[in-house]
Amino acid sequence: MEYNRENPHEPKHEIIIPEQQTEQTVNRAEHQKRKMSWLTPIISGIIGGSLVLGVTTFQHSGDEKTNSSVQTQTNQTTNTTSPQSTKTEKLSNSSTSDVSDMVENVSPAIVGISNYQKQSQTGMFGFESSNNSSSEEETGTGSGVIYKKANGKAYIITNNHVVEGASKLTVSLSNGKEVEGKLLGSDSLTDLAVVEISADHVEKVATFGDSSSLKAGESVVAIGNPLGKDLSRTVTQGIVSGVNRTVSVDTSAGETKMNVIQTDAAINPGNSGGALLNTKGEVIGINSMKISETGVEGIGFAIPSNDVKPIAEELQSKGKIERPYIGVSMMDLNQVPENYQTGTLGLSGSQLNKGVYIGQVAAGSPAEKAGLKENDVIVSLNGKETDSGSTLRNILYKNTKIGDTVKVTIIRNGKTMTKQVKLDQKEETSS
Repeated sequence: MEYNRENPHEPKHEIIIPEQQTEQTVNRAEHQKRKMSWLTPIISGIIGGSLVLGVTTFQHSGDEKTNSSVQTQTNQTTNTTSPQSTKTEKLSNSSTSDVSDMVENVSPAIVGISNYQKQSQTGMFGFESSNNSSSEEETGTGSGVIYKKANGKAYIITNNHVVEGASKLTVSLSNGKEVEGKLLGSDSLTDLAVVEISADHVEKVATFGDSSSLKAGESVVAIGNPLGKDLSRTVTQGIVSGVNRTVSVDTSAGETKMNVIQTDAAINPGNSGGALLNTKGEVIGINSMKISETGVEGIGFAIPSNDVKPIAEELQSKGKIERPYIGVSMMDLNQVPENYQTGTLGLSGSQLNKGVYIGQVAAGSPAEKAGLKENDVIVSLNGKETDSGSTLRNILYKNTKIGDTVKVTIIRNGKTMTKQVKLDQKEETSS
């Protein structure tokens, strides 16, 4: 799926979860010799086997060819038995004492989150054991921000890909305490989740700022746990490189477009779910992903705080985000073979490769009730062109609500027609 469909010749960048890493013990001399090469982002694999964060395209000048990827910043590990150690980093940059004081004040609200998943036990000859015994292993670590404290509970906002697939979550606090977390709700399309913990040992709660007031060039600070607990609450400083950027991501709930803040503050695996702060110490973004590519440095992305706040509130209260749905399985038409488009679908000329192909219509869905059928091609929703599935979802989720009746323009056997679809509650398995 392309990010800028006005320029289909732009190179593609794939957003993925870092591959699982095995921790290694490296002595100081070897460590210096390698010049921190172990910090190179690791680019493949899937946390929990269920989420791949998808496709975005960025423009490069000339005929430059690159092998690019955008990766969500979850540190994955398969070794949970090595002893934990604590590293203290002394910041040596040009930040003022005011910034240092701000960081010291906010840091206690930044936590580490460990994702444990059940691992099936295998018996002789590689067969899975039938005694229902299984172990929970730490499969990934990320970061989170404590944003609320009430009635003996504290609430943490983090990324969905940090917690997805977990059978158990543990939260590491700034005072060294490790407590069990309860997942209240998560949402793949916004890549956000809320985790609840006891407030007994919580010392600080972060404050959200107004991300709509951000301007390119403003100073920002990122705090999180790059590469796991050993580097907890690492601080990096940079600027806002751009606001209102749009990147396309492929999630376990389908492809969607996300509005993000671009920053050059260093963001590494394990930073996911951590805070992007303004100089007042307010959270203006939740760090989520970066571009990892040879020759590219300092391009990271955070979800704006103004988008985070309402999602966090709904996840905390309802456990999910309620969205309208049509009830179809779909594919971008440009992914359908052209001979199928011209033969089976009856398309020709300007109709080719533009729109969303309906592969299946759910029984009893709004789409079925409105008369939409398999092999129809959706070309617009309420008069807005739907050149891709992500565009259709964007229009549906941001510009309509449950109960609305929308105009869906389709092409069937080469003929254009419009159907009136009354939107219903979104089902978990439908688009």
